[in-house]
Amino acid sequence: MIGRRGFRLALTLLAAATLGLAACNKPTVTDRPPEPGDIAVAKIDSETVWASDVRAEAVAQGAIGPGEPLDPTSDLFARTLEEVIDQRLLAKAARAKGLDKSVAAQRRLQAAEDRILGDMLVENTIDRDIDEKAIKEHYDEQVKLSKQSEEIRTRVILLKSKDDADNVLKAVQGGSLFEAMAMERSIDQTTRFSGGDMGYFTTDIMPQAYKGVLSTAKVGDTVGPVQTDGGWAILRVEDRRPEQLPSLEEERPIIMRYLIYNQVAGLLDGLRKGAKVEKLIEKSALSDTAGQEPANAPAHAAEDSASAGEEASASASSGGKGKPVALSVPMGEAKGGSSKLIGTARGG
Repeated sequence: MIGRRGFRLALTLLAAATLGLAACNKPTVTDRPPEPGDIAVAKIDSETVWASDVRAEAVAQGAIGPGEPLDPTSDLFARTLEEVIDQRLLAKAARAKGLDKSVAAQRRLQAAEDRILGDMLVENTIDRDIDEKAIKEHYDEQVKLSKQSEEIRTRVILLKSKDDADNVLKAVQGGSLFEAMAMERSIDQTTRFSGGDMGYFTTDIMPQAYKGVLSTAKVGDTVGPVQTDGGWAILRVEDRRPEQLPSLEEERPIIMRYLIYNQVAGLLDGLRKGAKVEKLIEKSALSDTAGQEPANAPAHAAEDSASAGEEASASASSGGKGKPVALSVPMGEAKGGSSKLIGTARGG
């Protein structure tokens, strides 16, 4: 029975990442560090494994981000090194059997090479040092487009029956502290220990049963009981305010990803215009096989095709328990480097 590490390795091989480590020809054995300050961390026969090889594998697996350091004394480094050694041994055994000479292997190696070179082009072309003015202009534009609604901060006491709710309401109206009654009587385990505090939320996402009583309630009003899916609720309005938009600093990482995405999309658009691209299959035929992967496709192809078609709206929370604010950017959450950006740009 294979262990967890062996299972993960098998998945990696199926995803063709392992074959990507093998060049089309036999690797050149060298003891010269491939990067300045690189250190040798293992030897497989006469082949050296470098710390940069282990870090690259950790990035490929999504364990660390591009450019993020990996401590050679860490458990993650040790685990990844073992996987790199296993990959090298399997690739060496595959070459010994002549598997690297097969048509299937050559096609998969070519696909891996294309992906790597495409990523490198993006890394060397796009400008990650986005101008502060461009960030501020995009933020201001999105703020103007945002539709702000009202946020209400509310406390709740949730009871099992209407009789229980009526009794608690009378107690509150008679002078009992709302917060104390919530802690003592509420069956809502999420809010009872905070005195029933639900934080801020907007009227468009509150339960339908709450809207009728909260839409006109003033700060300090206690209303209810109203029936909900969980029981009978008594509500008190603590505050009302305009919806709070996320700050520029909160939105900065999202905006930077969007601006980088635009650069990648522009690069791809220019390349497509400069090339003769002819699709040899009808659109109807493509739609008939939508969502299906060919039997010989790499395991990662399904993930890439899904990310290519994503349409994401990156937005920040409005604070408390409010709804997301529509500071939208038409891009996916780009994790793991430029290949994700390429896939999303192609999806446009």
